[in-house]
Amino acid sequence: MNALIFAAGLGTRLKPLTNDRPKALVEVNGRPLLEHNLLKLKAAGFQHIVVNVHHFGEQIIQFLEAHQNFGIDIRVSDERDRLLDTGGGLRKALPMFDNDEPVLVHNVDIVSDADVAQLYREAAQGSQLATLVVNQRETSRYLLFDDQMLLRGWTNVQTGEVKGVEAPRRRAFSGIHVVAPALAQYINAFRGNNEPFPIMDFYLHVCNSIDLRAIELPTGCRWVDCGKVESLQKASEILL
Repeated sequence: MNALIFAAGLGTRLKPLTNDRPKALVEVNGRPLLEHNLLKLKAAGFQHIVVNVHHFGEQIIQFLEAHQNFGIDIRVSDERDRLLDTGGGLRKALPMFDNDEPVLVHNVDIVSDADVAQLYREAAQGSQLATLVVNQRETSRYLLFDDQMLLRGWTNVQTGEVKGVEAPRRRAFSGIHVVAPALAQYINAFRGNNEPFPIMDFYLHVCNSIDLRAIELPTGCRWVDCGKVESLQKASEILL
């Protein structure tokens, strides 16, 4: 099984903790976020993992080397020369997988007790080119899905802005998704090589021409975006 960990972000919301380290190496319960994610993926059966790096990227590379890649096939997608955002980062990383299996994409600052192997298997059962893992938490920005849970648009409920088209089911993106290898051809056609762009811009551009489906985190699943200092305590309770 394949996985990509997005670890290249600047971590601005985690300052001052990220003044001298990448957010991937910010510790929760004595271990860096990256280590928590890698060990969880390894335990779930993921053996081919790409980690992208930018901000203090050399620290992540040294960390992986010091731990012998935790006994996993880990490859580094190096964005130290230019941060490619999530869309450009995915496009750069996909060719680094040398098999035709789907890829679980996971933000390094997302912590949950979700069964990632089950999410991966469920996503692989369908014909959709990407599966977005969502939940029903309250937020200002929602993805819009039709009754078949196909992505149709996005809305900011505070400003009233809508991208794509209105649809009846509003869900919040979890920072976890699964992409099929065939998605690469659409990503490659979206923007020029080495050009940064958010993955959600791409998804909203193509969602009404290809199938992008959602699956929900199970009821009771604990989840936190620990991109802010105040959320690290909640993450520590999940990672006990």
